[in-house]
Amino acid sequence: MFGKMKAGSLAAVVSTTFLAVSGMLCSMSAAHAQYVGPSQVRQYNNVAEILKNPVDDTCVTLKGNITMQLTDKMYRFTDGTGPIDAKIGPKEFAGQRIDDKTRVEIWGKVHNDPLRKDLHLDVKRLSVLR
Repeated sequence: MFGKMKAGSLAAVVSTTFLAVSGMLCSMSAAHAQYVGPSQVRQYNNVAEILKNPVDDTCVTLKGNITMQLTDKMYRFTDGTGPIDAKIGPKEFAGQRIDDKTRVEIWGKVHNDPLRKDLHLDVKRLSVLR
């Protein structure tokens, strides 16, 4: 009798775990879905476009190099079309060793405060391109 209860309990635990994991996987794939149709949202293709007409809080994805560290969390980034300062914290570096020759992709937002003459990128994620 105990053998049947153990087998039944084990089956219940396994099926519950399977349902929970499959539900998490479904929600994770939905979280990475992306709309690719027409949009009125401002999009930048490179640093030169940002410098020409910076719009605060616009999301950006850029590929290029971090060429210099300016302060504790401020760096100079370029994609070949121009330089822009980028605020990157230790969390975004995630222990990766990066130098001025390492090609990276950054995701973040434009921070533009014209009164303080402060234009930079707030980087939310950084990955090394191989």
